[in-house]
Amino acid sequence: MKKVTIIGAGAIGGFIGARLAAAGRADVSALARGKTLAALCSHGWRLRTAEGLVQAPVRVTADAAELGPQDLVIIAVKAPALEQVVTSIAPLLASHTLVLPAMNGVPWWFCADVPEFSGRRLESVDPGGRIAAAIPFNQVLGCVVLGSASTPEPGLVQHRMGYGMIVGEPTGGRSERAQRVADLLAHAGFDVTHASNIRYDIWFKLWGNMTMNPVSAITGATGDRILDDPLVREFCSAAMREAAVIGGRIGCRIDQSPDDRHAMTAALGAFKTSMLQDVEAGRAIELDALVSAVREIGQGLGLPTQNIDTLLGLTRLFGRVHGLYPES
Repeated sequence: MKKVTIIGAGAIGGFIGARLAAAGRADVSALARGKTLAALCSHGWRLRTAEGLVQAPVRVTADAAELGPQDLVIIAVKAPALEQVVTSIAPLLASHTLVLPAMNGVPWWFCADVPEFSGRRLESVDPGGRIAAAIPFNQVLGCVVLGSASTPEPGLVQHRMGYGMIVGEPTGGRSERAQRVADLLAHAGFDVTHASNIRYDIWFKLWGNMTMNPVSAITGATGDRILDDPLVREFCSAAMREAAVIGGRIGCRIDQSPDDRHAMTAALGAFKTSMLQDVEAGRAIELDALVSAVREIGQGLGLPTQNIDTLLGLTRLFGRVHGLYPES
């Protein structure tokens, strides 16, 4: 894979793009706008790590037509921005192009191969089917990012922890094309797993994020305070139990208990979730990919979602009051 474009050169996009570019195996471009575009034009990729500063040149533009067809397109925008991205993605896509969404939550394609959802789309994450129409399902690979980064200023990424990435075929099994992407990422220093059931890995990460993120956004609390409150902790556990039942019905069975997952989260200490950081920065919240989609899948299967409903309703209202979630 010689030509790679990163769409969304923020924290995760910059993290991946800088390491790929520095590794030298691919020509790594970026689609960016505003201050990020200006910073990348001036300084190239910049990534601060515990080992020092990683820098590499980048071809950056706001116009996908200037880049032309790519071998791999990595989408690393926040979920609310994806609809806008797909309006201009066509020049990057040829019949051989692979698309790797490195994003949080349930992706638009998640139920495309689930028998109970045959012929239906997830309206919560792809209203009107515009994303699916712009990005062919047979060109998509699934992805989970197990790392954390931030952007202290436009065009500069601060790595916090983790180099894990999981990639795999949306329909399950392993493939030569997914292995090529895994090899490219591994050469750039990522700890890559080529998964045989990427949908499970997406659901498992979501299972923890879907409660901690919105609860932190509503309350302003760090992870430790959420788990230290017995009433809030039990509410999170109840929503997770509902999500585990839903996952079991769509081939994503979770054997871990909520308390097991809470113990993993507690080990992170007093951290701020990505949604809390978005609230503090006045950015739109990724509520639909993290919660609305879970509710939609559960409702479609006729499963109870009372606690998920409450979580969604409260966070949605909070987001609307603060201008961080659309009114309709």
